[in-house]
Amino acid sequence: MPLISVVTVTYNAASVLEATMRSVFEQTFTDYEYLIIDGGSTDGTLEIIGQHASRLAYWISEPDAGLYDAMNKGLQVARGRYVWFMNAGDRIYDRDTMAKMFAAAPSDADVLYGDALFFDPTGRDLGLRSRVTPHALPARLTWQSFRFGMVVCHQSFLMRRSLAPEYDLSHRYSADVDWEIRCLKAAKRTVHTQLVLSRYLTGGFSRKNHRRSLQDRYIVLQKHFGVLPNLLNHAWILLRGVLFVLQKRRRY
Repeated sequence: MPLISVVTVTYNAASVLEATMRSVFEQTFTDYEYLIIDGGSTDGTLEIIGQHASRLAYWISEPDAGLYDAMNKGLQVARGRYVWFMNAGDRIYDRDTMAKMFAAAPSDADVLYGDALFFDPTGRDLGLRSRVTPHALPARLTWQSFRFGMVVCHQSFLMRRSLAPEYDLSHRYSADVDWEIRCLKAAKRTVHTQLVLSRYLTGGFSRKNHRRSLQDRYIVLQKHFGVLPNLLNHAWILLRGVLFVLQKRRRY
């Protein structure tokens, strides 16, 4: 059993897939398996996968019901102690990230988390998520930390596979928020790695469906926190967003 199952979900993302794959293959840490779940791409993705097939523990290309259905497929075939989703376009932060993370991680950790560096499609670094968004990274992460939104980037969140639930496909745009909350509800020990774990490519699925994503997120948070608390929490989310923008304008 490998320590980590890294899962990449992709669909017609040939232009960015190989960089994601290389960020995994170039790790100095070797106790991992790498899986690719493709949604039936027609853009040259299969040729790229084929070039590296010998280094993959598993891959499949077939139509699916969307991003989170594909991620469930990855969960179903993963064998590692931890599962880590690094989708097409995103990258593990640097070559030593896995080694640094597990050099200090306690063996009984159920969740490992850290920060993410945002970058745009031109390759330009935009800054750490905890600094360029209103979402500060909690020193102690619990499921209640999500009352004001998703505070941890999905690509910087590793879950013990034996405790990981499947994604709820009824949440088409914010199932990742719901998944992380349910992971944290199941976890007994959550560890802040104090590391930047991933490089996150902006402009992806949630950004392209921004309005629907926000609406779905509201439903997810209401499910976990209740109607009135969620309404009050979103009032603060709105105010916090306005204050964050004003602070940035004053700074620059």
